[in-house]
Parts: sequence; structure tokens; C-alpha cells
Amino acid sequence: MTRFVMRAAIAALGLWLATEWLAGLYVDRAVTLVVAALLLGIVNAFVRPLVVLLTLPFTLVTLGLFLLVINAAMLGLVALLLPGMQVAGFWTAFLAALIVSLVSGIGSLLFGPVVKR
Repeated sequence: MTRFVMRAAIAALGLWLATEWLAGLYVDRAVTLVVAALLLGIVNAFVRPLVVLLTLPFTLVTLGLFLLVINAAMLGLVALLLPGMQVAGFWTAFLAALIVSLVSGIGSLLFGPVVKR
């Protein structure tokens, strides 16, 4: 449970940076930012694997680059589900997902892997 909270905090930091750097991404309050990070974790845990499986041919043909589009779609889904969050369009979602992924990757390097072995 502690790892999930830590990952959600890192994702919230990534979302905050994305809202600061991108004009098309809007989150109305800090609470919404934290809820968005938690919801993004839940969506990535349950919806994303199904979408990855269904789009596996596209992912293989693009040598994995289609996963960036899937990440953008998951962020867009979170924005649709959360009233206080807005994403202006695909490229904003794409860049925001890229920022969140980079921040999460750096967080994983600093605080250890996601899964205990």
C-alpha cells in the first residue's frame, strides 16, 4: 500500500509539472491533482492492460511507440472521468503523458522498483 501511495505522489508531481508546462492541461485544485494521480494509477492497472492487448498489432508494427498513444488515451480517460481536470486535445495529452512517464521513471530510479522481488 505504501508503494501505491508513493507512486501516486510521484504521478501527482508529474501531473503538476505537466499543468505548469502545458497550456492545454488544466487542473482546478490540488485535491483534484491527487485524485487524478490515484485515478490514473487505477486506470493504468485495470484498463491499460486490456487496451495494450487489443492494440498489440499496432504496438508491434510501431516497435512500441504506440504505447505512448495509449498513455495519452489513459490520461484523456482520467480527464473525462474527473470533473476538475481538462485536456485540450491529443497532443496536450500526449505531451502530458510523456512528462508523467518521465517523472515516474525518475521516481522509480530514485525510490526503487515498483514490485518487490
